[in-house]
Amino acid sequence: MSAEATDQAPFGRRRGIPRIDLRNLRRFSRAALLGPASRGRLPDAIEHVAKVHRAHHPGADLDVLRKAYVLAESSHRGQMRKSGEPYITHPLAVTLILAELGAETTTLTASLLHDTVEDTEVTLDQVGEEFGEEVRYLVDGVTKLEKVDYGAAAEPETFRKMLVATGNDVRVMSIKLADRLHNMRTLGVMRPEKQARIAKVTRDVLIPLAERLGVQALKTELEDLVFAILHPDEYARTRELLQAHAGRPDPLARAAEDVRGVLHEAGITAEVLVRPRHFVSVHRVGLKRGELTGTDLGRLLVLVSDDADCYAVLGELHTCFTPVISEFKDFIAVPKFNLYQSLHTAVAGRDGEVTEVLIRTHQMHRVAEAGVIALGNPYTPTEGADAPEGERADPTRPGWLSRLLDWQSATPDPDLFWTSLRDDLAQDREITVFRSDGGTLGLPAGASCVDAAYALYGEDAHSCIGARVNGRIATLSTVLRDGDTLQLLMAGDTRDAASHGPSPEWLDHARTPAARIAINRWLAAHPAPQPSPQESRDAVQEPEAESASTLSGQAGQDGQGSQASQGGEAAVPAAGAVRPEAGIVVDRPGATVRLARCCTPVPPDAVTGFAVRGGAVTVHRERCPGVARMTAAGRTAVAVRWADEDDGDGGGDYRVTLFAEAFSRPHLLADLTEAIAAEGAEVVAAAVEPPREQRVRHTYTLQLPNAGRLPTLMRAMRNVPGVYDVTRDGRSMAAARS
Repeated sequence: MSAEATDQAPFGRRRGIPRIDLRNLRRFSRAALLGPASRGRLPDAIEHVAKVHRAHHPGADLDVLRKAYVLAESSHRGQMRKSGEPYITHPLAVTLILAELGAETTTLTASLLHDTVEDTEVTLDQVGEEFGEEVRYLVDGVTKLEKVDYGAAAEPETFRKMLVATGNDVRVMSIKLADRLHNMRTLGVMRPEKQARIAKVTRDVLIPLAERLGVQALKTELEDLVFAILHPDEYARTRELLQAHAGRPDPLARAAEDVRGVLHEAGITAEVLVRPRHFVSVHRVGLKRGELTGTDLGRLLVLVSDDADCYAVLGELHTCFTPVISEFKDFIAVPKFNLYQSLHTAVAGRDGEVTEVLIRTHQMHRVAEAGVIALGNPYTPTEGADAPEGERADPTRPGWLSRLLDWQSATPDPDLFWTSLRDDLAQDREITVFRSDGGTLGLPAGASCVDAAYALYGEDAHSCIGARVNGRIATLSTVLRDGDTLQLLMAGDTRDAASHGPSPEWLDHARTPAARIAINRWLAAHPAPQPSPQESRDAVQEPEAESASTLSGQAGQDGQGSQASQGGEAAVPAAGAVRPEAGIVVDRPGATVRLARCCTPVPPDAVTGFAVRGGAVTVHRERCPGVARMTAAGRTAVAVRWADEDDGDGGGDYRVTLFAEAFSRPHLLADLTEAIAAEGAEVVAAAVEPPREQRVRHTYTLQLPNAGRLPTLMRAMRNVPGVYDVTRDGRSMAAARS
């Protein structure tokens, strides 16, 4: 289904900013064809824009809008859109979208002019002379680069230019988002393949940017338009579902009346509204919950005057109705990274139907809908401001944007930039990590200590050798959680630091483009030496003998590491005696012992050993596939045993790899990690495979203070809701996926 078709659908828009319907578009067209009004009189074509703008900004100067419209109309005169309408209707529509969201006058002026430099003879200098440097900057920021000059790189380089401009003034992206929304609304005149290409870029880049800037009103409609183009069948089914419920009694309306009555009796002044879900939201809820009821198609929105009233409303609802505690979230005390604030809860009313409720102030609601647009001009001087002359500090510039600007400057290749941008924007949540010096560090959810190191130190992070997370030694692969305290351990002195550098394994744990780009650049400048023919043959014969990672070697040399922070098999001397840490007895005097990483044996596993180069012996579980391969290759086994196998003590520190099979659900990783920590185990590494058929596999490498705790640990992990098996061989999902 085309975007144009969805624009005309009776259920194509359920809430948010009004559409410009065909009647208004024809009125704009007639007014545009008649040309500008006489001098001093507001042109008919922007009367509605001016009325909406004055509703948000009663004292706004409309003369500058008149001047901008006159220039835009005269410059675009004679140009037509593919829909057949005069081109001026497009900047008018974009300006109306922004006016509805409460944008200030400078933004509206630039939006009227946003295509003049790109599509007419008007120059940036002319815009600057007539409307000032701020309008000039905004128009320049949204002006596309010429394809004739940049070829295939024109689109990614245009977005790079736009993002850099947004770093200095977020209003640039506000105009771009409104521009894309109107283009998506009228995309039906394009060929299907071009519709799909534009929709995919909108999905991968612009919708995540709208989410990060908090402009939910634009984001939700863009999602619906993309949904209609890229998933027409699912869109049609969702539309039919909404139509089927349209003629039935609305349980949300009844729930709203009940809530109004409760709040009235409590003496709380509040506005209670039914907030229908948009198409994509209904589709997502359907995938999560299966068959939908009337209360699943929307939520209640309670608007009050101040923060204290929000909590008062929450108290009344939880007192007079049955709350669903698992649905409670406080985004007022802890706002989202995109400025969003609200209380979320759910209560069971009559007949046990559960209704979701959002509670916020009127100002919170404006910010929730319009995001940074609701904040107005970020550069308006404030009393007492003492910023250095010529320097503008944008209070709306978030941490994710600063990180994006940092890594893009180190990525001259357009294709790498475009791929990295999409990957970066796919991270839709932020966490805050507390540094040991008292500062904070914002990172995308799923970031590891590697990412934190490069975010904090840039390329100096090459000399990072480990970390302490919440006071405990941790590997750089450790995934950070919101609220963690982090101390990064660096090489001791600059001469020693020069010899350190990231290992290729760091790329497995880097989630942010900044980290990946810096690591790849260092690895390219410091290629690993090629192994000799004999070493290559040894490597083929000894697949299990993985050497310790760069991190473990550096941590040991610097005296700041521990066994928990080392990667690979730990090795200590043994002369036909017990290896203290692992409790291994080897019948080969003078040999060192390595516990194989491929099967991570712990007592009381049946084990066997094989001699490898350097006089070391690697110890495997007998059922390890590597044992069968080496036996088939004619390798001779070495007798090994656990020193404490007779008394079953199980003491000592051990590493073990566990595979958790579970049904996919939110917060599963957090719940499993919490269960592991409660049993005294430390997560050395963790990996999550993409879900398949609603199932997912988590792989954990854990440090155990006592091997005897392994059965208890595995039981605790199995008791986590959604987990149906925890094993050490990881074969069940492999079989299911084959």
